[in-house]
Amino acid sequence: MGFTLSRGAIARIAPFVLFMVLLFARGNVPQAMLPFDVRWIYGIAVLAVGGLVLWFWREYGELDRQNLPSLQETSIAVLVGVAVFVLWINLDAKPLRIGEATATFTPLDANGQIIWPLAVVRWIGASLLVPVMEELFWRSFLMRWIDKPQFETVVPQQVTMKAIVLSTFVFMLAHTLWLAAIIAGLAYAWLFVRTGKLWVPVIAHAVTNGVLGVWVLLTGNWAFW
Repeated sequence: MGFTLSRGAIARIAPFVLFMVLLFARGNVPQAMLPFDVRWIYGIAVLAVGGLVLWFWREYGELDRQNLPSLQETSIAVLVGVAVFVLWINLDAKPLRIGEATATFTPLDANGQIIWPLAVVRWIGASLLVPVMEELFWRSFLMRWIDKPQFETVVPQQVTMKAIVLSTFVFMLAHTLWLAAIIAGLAYAWLFVRTGKLWVPVIAHAVTNGVLGVWVLLTGNWAFW
């Protein structure tokens, strides 16, 4: 029997895969091969992946209006997002890294000045698009799929510890800061399981990435971007 994916699974996998392919291209395509600044591939990714998410939007039942978080849930998400940011920028010692990042984003010109259109596009992508796209893949799809291929029938509050641990492990492999990624993955998974609402980890993830982006721009720690 062949392995097939439902439309709901494809809707959660395709944007993530497209983003990762374009991220790889940005870090590996030689500048000489392109007629434009290779860093603008990130802008292409924002448009392409954002368009794909919008195309599949009706498939994301967990992001319907009736699943919007309460004020209390939003507050918890914000607090968790800030806490993950603080841990992320402090858990960066060499033993806590898996190799070196190959696609860090440095929006500076030849004189060391910030190219603001690049910086703004990067911040928007990381703060608004990536949290939605990644939470749809990591938490909504993969974490529940590990428990049951018909993942959409799995109630978040009934996700097993095995699914949380395995999905967090894979999430870690996609990041350079392995311990920070484990903590972030577990925190976002906990929010989804605790509230049953995907918007809650999306908000937390957005806060983490948004505050991180502002911090990077203020401090020039481009390795974190």
